[in-house]
Amino acid sequence: MFKEYIALTKPGIIRLNAFAAFGGFWVASKWHIDWWLLLYMLVGSALTMASACVLNNYWDRELDKKMERTKNRALPTKRLDPTHVLIYGIALGIIGLAVLFLLVNPLTGWLGLLGFFVYVVIYTMWLKRTSTWSTSIGAISGAMPPVIGYCAVINEVDAGAWILFALLFLWQPPHFWSLAIRRVEEYRAAGFPLLPVVKGIKRTKLQMIPYTLLLIPTGIFLYTYGYVGIIFLIISVIGGVLWLVQTLMGLNAKDDTKWAKTNFMISINYLMVVFLVMIADTNGIVS
Repeated sequence: MFKEYIALTKPGIIRLNAFAAFGGFWVASKWHIDWWLLLYMLVGSALTMASACVLNNYWDRELDKKMERTKNRALPTKRLDPTHVLIYGIALGIIGLAVLFLLVNPLTGWLGLLGFFVYVVIYTMWLKRTSTWSTSIGAISGAMPPVIGYCAVINEVDAGAWILFALLFLWQPPHFWSLAIRRVEEYRAAGFPLLPVVKGIKRTKLQMIPYTLLLIPTGIFLYTYGYVGIIFLIISVIGGVLWLVQTLMGLNAKDDTKWAKTNFMISINYLMVVFLVMIADTNGIVS
């Protein structure tokens, strides 16, 4: 049963977001690390994200029964009691936000609360069931981790915070739409009004283009404002161009599923490489 409760927190998502939060913290610290502050930030943000994921699972438990990917989760199969899961999710959120507000700084607490509210209320409870805008608006919550990490150190929302926000915000829709194209019939059957379900795959591919395109200047801005060095600039631009080209190739792809799978993998590797180089080349350390 312990494993079931852990699974409700979506550990894969938490690891990815914790990595992004760590990257934001490192950029702001410029290799002068307050390790206790880093620990508190990671714990607080991870618990807050875990809470949001648990409540997402709680709210989606009936819809999850309709999808092959989610029908065997603990709540749809009634292996866990929904009331216990609800209490568990709320408790995680209270602890996580308390850590951010009291042990990091109030700004990170408010940012965590904003991300939590957007994911649980705006995305899960409202837009996911009613609008194709769910992915784009929901990306606000997914863009919070690096901003929280950055603001844990800086304690203000400046240009660096906005650039990091833009990086994660722009990355998410084309990343998720690649998955949605592969599973479009599952989402259709479950009744989720995602973009490829409502507007079609061709329209989704077109809408992915501006997001991947705008990622390129985002990397350039990080270098221009002095947060990273020349190596990051080169790799981020190359990675952004490669992803953009792959996205454009989708307009003429004969096998949408195969193309979407490749695009999805490129998106994951792009983010991983960009953040690893960002950490290594913060303030030009490598260069």
